[in-house]
Amino acid sequence: MMRSALPLFDGFIETPFEHRFQGLLRQAWHQRSWHVIVAEPGSGKTMGIGDLRDEACRQAGTIGGRRYPVLAVTAPKNDPREAALGNFLLSALGLSARGRWSERKYLLFELLMQYGVECLVIDDAHDLSMPHLIFLKELTDQLQLACSQTLGLCLVAAGRGASIPLKDVFDQPETMWMQFRRRLDRVHPYCRIASHTEAEVRGILLALERIYRSSFCELNLQQWTGSIYTWLTHPVLDPQKSGRVLMDHLMKLITTALEWSYAEAQKDVSPKHLEAAAEQLTLRRDVLYLVDAIERNEQDKDRHEEPPKVSPPK
Repeated sequence: MMRSALPLFDGFIETPFEHRFQGLLRQAWHQRSWHVIVAEPGSGKTMGIGDLRDEACRQAGTIGGRRYPVLAVTAPKNDPREAALGNFLLSALGLSARGRWSERKYLLFELLMQYGVECLVIDDAHDLSMPHLIFLKELTDQLQLACSQTLGLCLVAAGRGASIPLKDVFDQPETMWMQFRRRLDRVHPYCRIASHTEAEVRGILLALERIYRSSFCELNLQQWTGSIYTWLTHPVLDPQKSGRVLMDHLMKLITTALEWSYAEAQKDVSPKHLEAAAEQLTLRRDVLYLVDAIERNEQDKDRHEEPPKVSPPK
């Protein structure tokens, strides 16, 4: 009888990366500061933004209606119009994006005040167009002028190496970008959030042990910290040679090895499955797998093992 699949954890884990990342988001929220925040793809940026947004809403409570102290959206892709970003903001407030944009645009200014928005967080900010950025400046200008309300702003972008998304835009000499650049935080305008060290990987493995203890009574992931760190800093996964481990890679390796071990009713993760999962992420990540009907695959296997018989001509 085939065993049921391992119940996978898909919640938020407060990792050291998230401490660093959310710490900067909180600073922007409480001090109304502006930042461009960069981290590698797969670090956990979107999970961290969602967790902080939800926490801010819980803190605000429901007295007097809905409140969104931290309003978070993803930058529109392949739609450079300011209306695209405006519609995303309206949707994040739980409102309809129907009607003429020229009318809804000015309604949005009032809604941000009404819903108590104190900080805007734009995920995938590397996809923002010039009209999007100009609209953000206009939006914040209007709030400042109309009610002396200053918004914090975090432009969260994915990037690798030394490149800083959006910096080339803000470095332009036009007055518009000079004003935008002047509003960036004077101490931390551009920030890169580092991923995990080997010691931090150990702490995450301890957390995963607690999460999956109900499925593996003898689970001991920490003993494999050194090997896991070595595998996940392989040049394929760490081309910048940063010596840091991405949360996405760590979770893929661990959950794959745990699923394979669980299928065999193991009490602890199998070393062979850990190694195979690491190989899958590195040496075999570009392998193309043929997916076909089971019957067809079995027939092909039989043909390979037993060559067809050829009758002599009559």
